[in-house]
Amino acid sequence: MNPPILERDPSDPQKGRKEGLNPLLKLALELGPLLVFFFANARGAWLTQKFPVLAEFGGPIFVATGLFMAATAIALLVSWLLTRTLPIMPLVSGIVVLVFGALTLYLQDDVFIKMKPTIVNTLFGGVLLGGLFFGKSLLGYVFDSAFSLDAEGWRKLTFRWGLFFLFLAVVNEVVWRHFSTDAWVTFKVWGIMPITLVFTVSQMPLIMRHSLEDKTGEKAGK
Repeated sequence: MNPPILERDPSDPQKGRKEGLNPLLKLALELGPLLVFFFANARGAWLTQKFPVLAEFGGPIFVATGLFMAATAIALLVSWLLTRTLPIMPLVSGIVVLVFGALTLYLQDDVFIKMKPTIVNTLFGGVLLGGLFFGKSLLGYVFDSAFSLDAEGWRKLTFRWGLFFLFLAVVNEVVWRHFSTDAWVTFKVWGIMPITLVFTVSQMPLIMRHSLEDKTGEKAGK
């Protein structure tokens, strides 16, 4: 039987902890396309001078969008080749990048690529909070079962991440509508990641309180 392309249900009792990517490689695959986007926007004129074919895209933001799409596709391909699975969050984000990136290039309108984070974050926030409404904690799909929590822990963490994704959507709308394109690109790369990192670290006390692994270890030690 062929292994599934997408991640399986993290609540599946028959699902073993699959081998994941090296953390540094995983970080590189997630941040790489964003860094390409930032560099290409900042050095768009230099890139088109060195590689005239890129001038077909248009101005720096359009060159950055085209290279961002290519880097995103490459990152997903590498992830698939190494693990034979596609993480759901990067996959959905990648699809939106390709669709809205194509609209940006075809219509020569950078509004589409600027709205991409709003749409992705609203989608994830809505799905997580909507899942809670129907009694399902879906965060395990996003985190690829990186850890095991009890039901209450998953509910609390899912609720917090759902609100955080909606917060990111609102922040993106404020930044791209009220600041320059360069400021938006810089904030997208160097602002969102630190904010997300601080939020993630702030959830560790909750994760530790509800970790099933810690509880299993305590029982084994008795």
